[in-house]
Amino acid sequence: MPRRVVFDDDNPEWTSKDFREARPAYEMLPPEVLDAFPNTPRGPQQQPAKAAVSIRLSREVLDHLRASGPGWQSRIDETLKEAIKAGRL
Repeated sequence: MPRRVVFDDDNPEWTSKDFREARPAYEMLPPEVLDAFPNTPRGPQQQPAKAAVSIRLSREVLDHLRASGPGWQSRIDETLKEAIKAGRL
């Protein structure tokens, strides 16, 4: 099914003329606005420390973990790491 094109009068699509006439922020914005943004380049991106997976858990386990509040997925990770260190996995 083709996507419907949405037009926004408050934010019209730029034309070739708009791109030609565009100026960098430092030429257009007052210094107090520019000072609010750091002028440092982004550092190298790191590899994600965790990988997203899909596992099937019993309803009992899932309900218990979710009831423990936010961070329950991280607590699963910590519990599994502890089990590995203890030689249970």
